[in-house]
Amino acid sequence: MRPQNSAPGKASGVFSRHLETERLVLRMFRESDLDAYAEMCADGEVMRYLGKPMSRAEAWRHMAMVLGHWQLRGFGLWAVEERATGAMVGRVGCWQPEGWPGEEIGWTLRRCYWGRGIALEAARAALGYAFLELRWPRAISLIDPANAASIRVAEKLGERLQDRLEIGGIELLVYSVLREEWQPMR
Repeated sequence: MRPQNSAPGKASGVFSRHLETERLVLRMFRESDLDAYAEMCADGEVMRYLGKPMSRAEAWRHMAMVLGHWQLRGFGLWAVEERATGAMVGRVGCWQPEGWPGEEIGWTLRRCYWGRGIALEAARAALGYAFLELRWPRAISLIDPANAASIRVAEKLGERLQDRLEIGGIELLVYSVLREEWQPMR
């Protein structure tokens, strides 16, 4: 993981922060990502554990909200781009909207990219950014109890089940890892 142009916790009007891994580039969303993002957000299988599928207009608003989170918090979700093809494959990053139970590492991929280790690779980069650049003491991931694939990603990140809670009438598992627990696993 190599952070580029990082200024942790400092919001500005222009964001050029991105991370690079062996196969991926985590970068700010662009208007040209809308087709792929809308496809992902409209897919019932992708959205099964995240809420209801979104229309194209709802996906546009969600993408704008993700960019607004960067403006307000100084961190957020990145668009995940496959280096080899330039394809936008999903979203991964640091998330903490108002009222959230903690600083979260989250991931969502377009279905055609499932099963390739992309979520884990991107989430590892985001977790490293959260601990090393943002200096978070702890990171959580909120996961639907039936989402076995995301539970596996969380466990491979070193997160362990800590709690259960309800957000918006939905029961979620709280997986977490402390920075000092994570350090030896880098």
